[in-house]
Amino acid sequence: MIRFGWKKNKPLNDAADVHAVRTGIGRRSIVLVGLMGCGKSSIGRRLAARLELPFIDADDEIERAANRSIPDIFAEHGEAYFREGERKVIQRLLCSGPQVLATGGGAFMNADTRASIRQCAISIWLKAELPVLMRRVAKRDNRPLLKQKDPEAVMRQLMETRYPIYAEADLTVDSREVAHDVIVGEIVHMLAQSPLLATPAETGAAFAGPQLKG
Repeated sequence: MIRFGWKKNKPLNDAADVHAVRTGIGRRSIVLVGLMGCGKSSIGRRLAARLELPFIDADDEIERAANRSIPDIFAEHGEAYFREGERKVIQRLLCSGPQVLATGGGAFMNADTRASIRQCAISIWLKAELPVLMRRVAKRDNRPLLKQKDPEAVMRQLMETRYPIYAEADLTVDSREVAHDVIVGEIVHMLAQSPLLATPAETGAAFAGPQLKG
């Protein structure tokens, strides 16, 4: 895991970094992982625009495939049913070529999904501290896992359970209360400097898609 944090007064050559990333990812996707409220969707949209790549929100795709909202899926079928559908949707999306893909908070916990992401993408953990997460999730009422008496306790438990797994992501960036464009600039620069990018000789090679299950 490579961690990246903002360094004041560090000049970033954005055009060169964007070119390096677009060239070096080949047919892989950039997959954002992290807890609800870490900024995967909002940062992901800006990152995709910066790199001129499609942006896909896995949760939106799940809702479209199921023709119902995620809270309704949880209420009608339970979390296990939702997670299996989530796994299938993400594996399908990873076959779609280069894109920025924002995943739900629990998606990376699935070992098969992690393996598919490792094979077909570069994963980035948007790591955020508890106060930041709580301020952000309080603005929305569509978080099934937080519909309990003590949502902060639930979030703490999720952090304890999930953060060690999120740490398996290829790269980590601190998601904090700064302009999202600042975070995007950090991610692009981090990717451009990463040894995970393909060499020029490799960029024409096709990356194998994940083996789809049922």
